[in-house]
Amino acid sequence: MTLNYKSFTLGVEEEYMVLDPVTHELKSHEQKIVHEGQKVIKDKVKAEMHQAVVEVGTDICADVDEAYTDVSTLRKTISGIAQDLGFAMGAAGTHPFSHWESQLITDHVRYNEIVNELQEAARSNLIFGLHVHVGMESREMANHIANSTRYFLPHIYALSTNSPFWEGRMTGYKSFRTKVFDKFPRTGIPEAFESIEAYDNYVKLLIKTNCIDNAKKIWWDLRVHPFFNTVEFRICDVPMTVDETITIAALFQAICARIYNLRSKNLNFIQYSRALLNENKWRASRYGVDGHLIDFGKEQEVNTRALIYELLDFVDPVLDHLGSRHRLAHVHKILEGGTGADRQLAVFEQSKNLASVVEYIQSQFLAGV
Repeated sequence: MTLNYKSFTLGVEEEYMVLDPVTHELKSHEQKIVHEGQKVIKDKVKAEMHQAVVEVGTDICADVDEAYTDVSTLRKTISGIAQDLGFAMGAAGTHPFSHWESQLITDHVRYNEIVNELQEAARSNLIFGLHVHVGMESREMANHIANSTRYFLPHIYALSTNSPFWEGRMTGYKSFRTKVFDKFPRTGIPEAFESIEAYDNYVKLLIKTNCIDNAKKIWWDLRVHPFFNTVEFRICDVPMTVDETITIAALFQAICARIYNLRSKNLNFIQYSRALLNENKWRASRYGVDGHLIDFGKEQEVNTRALIYELLDFVDPVLDHLGSRHRLAHVHKILEGGTGADRQLAVFEQSKNLASVVEYIQSQFLAGV
């Protein structure tokens, strides 16, 4: 049986922070960056709930190289527009010292509804994430792959950790972003659904009972997308550099393809409960790649780096089909040089100054592009 790896297209969404180049504080750009951006890149740039956030999204990309080009172009375009308007851009899961209370909310029906319903949980949700969409041949396959990829979410999340500071404090976490987001309902790693119908029925029930008005208000760490044939991975902090973003996108794509490959041989990856997977998610947010995750098969703690190397071995058989081997080589660089969080902490250790950390984040926005 020849497997069709072409269906595993990629879409990447990143959320950026808008900065004052002098004070390094978050700064409301009153959607000027978005308005100017839309003249050039149309609907690939969007406003977010807070006015100090800009969201971008790529086209549907056939492979990781196309995604790399698209994300690089988006970062360069937004950075250039921001500079012309007197702003700077950065990518980290949280801003090291700005306070959410002083940040303005975008006036838009959807955001007003969310703030009205979720109150301070929404207003304080000043965080920056990475969402990776991996294309699927059918929604049935999307559900199967979403169920099986849940296990690997903490491993990849550990690699993306990039939010050690919150409101001027060192949090002790490598990723505090998810701690902020946990205040929202319908977050975290979901349970497995036995079929796509079961998932659709769950969504219908929530809509019918006025819990949500549409499936986009399900904010899990991964979900079968309500409108597209994709699995959307939402657990990661936005990475500091384009290379890191594309490495993480390539990993998500490779895991999906590998599980598809196993499925074609009538093999499946073991399913673990949400309660167990969340133990690993907590460890990843606290320690990043420097801690231990639990190997539930062996029922023991294993060094996170060792598990990430195991993950690279697991996806190896599909990398040449996807054309992504060269992108995953960057995982070794992250493990050697540290994640965004490790690098932020190193700058702070040296400078004892959070403004220097923001300067560093800003300097990395176009690094290597």
